[in-house]
Amino acid sequence: MLRRILSEFAGTWFMVAVGCGSIALGAPGWLVSLAFGAAVTMAILVLQPISGAHINPAVSIAFTRSGHLEKEALGPYIAAQLTGALTAAWMLGGIGPTQLADDVNMFQGTAIEVFITFALMASIYWIVVKSETHVSIAFFVGATVAVLAYFFGPLTGASMNPARTFGPNLVNGMASSLPFYSMTTVAGALLAAEVYVRLCASKSDQD
Repeated sequence: MLRRILSEFAGTWFMVAVGCGSIALGAPGWLVSLAFGAAVTMAILVLQPISGAHINPAVSIAFTRSGHLEKEALGPYIAAQLTGALTAAWMLGGIGPTQLADDVNMFQGTAIEVFITFALMASIYWIVVKSETHVSIAFFVGATVAVLAYFFGPLTGASMNPARTFGPNLVNGMASSLPFYSMTTVAGALLAAEVYVRLCASKSDQD
């Protein structure tokens, strides 16, 4: 379990460090999106055989619901992910917090974050079922993160990940936004998990 926890810490640290680091360097939006996607890809390539490379509390919660992660591992996973994100954010001085654009209200922001996290989690379930190698999983999930971040980043920051928001927003003094991003991302991931579980149950009944 210790190796798995350290893996989740390292993977989440790397994702926040690379993604938010690109913001610190003044990269344009498309490059920031690519940086987050590439970081997720690299984390999965290296760490998936150890811990599954969730690097996202919402993913871990969804995987617990669908039976891909044992319940006793959920707490340690989330603690490692949040700590990794916070460490990276502290090193960067809180650069890159997620926040709603001025012209996006709370209802719209909720709909967007639930939708894009659902889309991300659904894509993870799809590729895990379809693929036999973690290499294809890494590139597919990384590409999904990059595309969603590119299109929705200007609207909500495209969190899709409570840890990605937790670190930068907490260090930046924006802790009041954490409940919103935590609830919306977890809701989106759990919705995808519920769809997956019901589809599997339906297929099992048909067989």
